[in-house]
Amino acid sequence: MKKVFWGAVFLALVFGISIPTMASAEVNVSIVLPPPIIFAAPPALIVLPDTYVYVVPDINDDIFFCNGWWWREWNGRWYRSHYYDRGWGYYNNVPSFYFDVDPGWRGYYRDHNWYGHRWNYERIPNQQLQQNWKGWQSDRHWERKGTWGVQNYQPRPQQQRQEVRQKRQQQYQQRPEVQKQRQSQEKGQKPQRQEQKPQVQQPQSRETANPQHRDAGPQSREAAKPQHRDASPQSKEAVKPQHREEGPKSQEGKQEHSQEQQGSHERGESGKQDRR
Repeated sequence: MKKVFWGAVFLALVFGISIPTMASAEVNVSIVLPPPIIFAAPPALIVLPDTYVYVVPDINDDIFFCNGWWWREWNGRWYRSHYYDRGWGYYNNVPSFYFDVDPGWRGYYRDHNWYGHRWNYERIPNQQLQQNWKGWQSDRHWERKGTWGVQNYQPRPQQQRQEVRQKRQQQYQQRPEVQKQRQSQEKGQKPQRQEQKPQVQQPQSRETANPQHRDAGPQSREAAKPQHRDASPQSKEAVKPQHREEGPKSQEGKQEHSQEQQGSHERGESGKQDRR
């Protein structure tokens, strides 16, 4: 009995472990993750003017830090992680902060110049960023500290910033890798839309058919019922008056017949008396 018991436990453990591992393997195969970036040490970052977006300036790939997440774009797709060098997961959208990022920030960083103004940016160690980013954002730290290190710089008005965001969004949608990714997503969604069409059309066909059936049923019933009701009183009334009218006539005929018999009887008796 012990052998059977432990054998059952072993099989349960085997199946219990194999199912999640198979599911995770399917997820890893279906979603292509970006290649890892090897850092010799935790990277330092800088904050971009007019934003609370932090970037890693010393590598070729764009790695951003915003709202507690590390962000990365690869082949027209976006990925995020809680770590700068691992744990990337697919993000099915464009992060909202990205359109506040100036595409030419690398040139401005290299020249220490932000739109014609001297940019004395501050290199922020990774550990210091992790400890303070939330407080800096809530206290509006970089506005108060020399406008992000840009000398004599005035932040853009809100309306102008919205116009710039819309322009950058249009430019982003025109990228070849973004258009390619969108086309692949649309092709993947077409079969689903085709499968949903019959489900929408079936209730419409039933609704169009049911009213006809409902209208036809009451009409046929109402058309039949009044005829039956109208016909039955007429037939009864037609029969009853005839029976009532014929009754008195038959009684009068009987009275006349009886009177004639009485007259003939009286005549016979008078003839008998004459003969005597």
